[in-house]
Amino acid sequence: MMTETDNHSRVNGCSGAEIGLLIERLNSLKDGAQAASELIRCGQQAVEPLRRFLLDGKPSGIYQPRQWAVETLAALRARAVLIEYLSVQRQISDPVDRYGEEAVEGTAARLLAQWRDEEVYRILLRLLRQRTFPGLIDAVGVFRRPEAIPELITALGDSIGRSFAEEALAKLGETAHRALLETARTPLPDSELETPTSLCRRRSALRLLAHLNLSADDRQVLSQLVDNRDLEIAVRANRIALAAPDEHERKRAAGRLIRLLPRVPWFLQIEVEGWLLELPEVALSAIDAEITANTDGTADDELQRLLSLKHKIKAGH
Repeated sequence: MMTETDNHSRVNGCSGAEIGLLIERLNSLKDGAQAASELIRCGQQAVEPLRRFLLDGKPSGIYQPRQWAVETLAALRARAVLIEYLSVQRQISDPVDRYGEEAVEGTAARLLAQWRDEEVYRILLRLLRQRTFPGLIDAVGVFRRPEAIPELITALGDSIGRSFAEEALAKLGETAHRALLETARTPLPDSELETPTSLCRRRSALRLLAHLNLSADDRQVLSQLVDNRDLEIAVRANRIALAAPDEHERKRAAGRLIRLLPRVPWFLQIEVEGWLLELPEVALSAIDAEITANTDGTADDELQRLLSLKHKIKAGH
C-alpha cells in the first residue's frame, strides 16, 4: 500500500522509493538499460539520486551502469551535473577500472557537447588541457574551434586518442594547416633524441597534410623529409611529393616509394601500392627506370618484385 509520504513525493508517476529501486537496478547488466529509460520518465526528481550514484559511486571495469547514469542525466538536461562529474580528478590505480571510467567520462563529454555554447566549450577545452582521452578529444572537436589546435596536436601523440585527434583536425581543414606543417617538420626534443611521441605526432601531421592544399613553399619544407630515417615519415613525405605539380618531382617521389616499399610494414605497403595505382603512368615509368638503372646489379628477387609490382599496376589500371 502506498503511504501518504510516498504519494506526496510522487512526481511524474515516480515516488522517491521507486526512484531508489530504479537506481539500484542500474547496477544490473540485464535490467540497467530499462531502469535508465524508466528514470528518464521520472523527470527532474531523478537527477539528484543519479548525481549521487555517479559522483559517490566507485569506478569499475564494468562501466555500463555509470554510463547509463550519464546518458540518463543528459536526457534529463542535467548539464550542471555532467560538468561537475567531469571536473572531478579521480586517481584510479587499477588500469581496468581506469579504462572503464574513461569510457564513462568520454560519454559524458560527448553528451555535454550537445550544448554548443561558449561555457561548455571552455570547460571541455580546459579539461583537455589537463588530461587526454578519446571522448573528450571528440567532444572538443565537435566545436571546430582553432583555439583547440595545440591540444589536438598534442593528442596526436596519444596512442588511444590519436585517431580522434586526427578526425578533429581534419574537420578544421586549412585552419590547422600551419600547425600541422610545423609539427611535421619539428622533431622533439631534437632530431637525435626524438621521442616516440614526437614521431607519432609527425606521422599523423603528414597524413593530414596530404589532404590539404599545399603551396610550393610548403612542399619545399616537406621535401626535407623524403629521405628521413623514420620510414613512415619518409613514406608520407613522398606521398605528398607524389602529388606535386611538377611531373619530374612526381616520378622521383614514385621511385623513392618503390625503393621503400619492401622495407616498410604491411599496412604501409598497402597504402603505397594504392597511391601508385592512382598514378599508373608515373608509377610504371618509375619502375622501368629502376629496372634500367639496376640492370647489372639487380638481384633476381628484386627484379621479380619490380616486375610483380608493374604487373599489379597494369592490372589495376
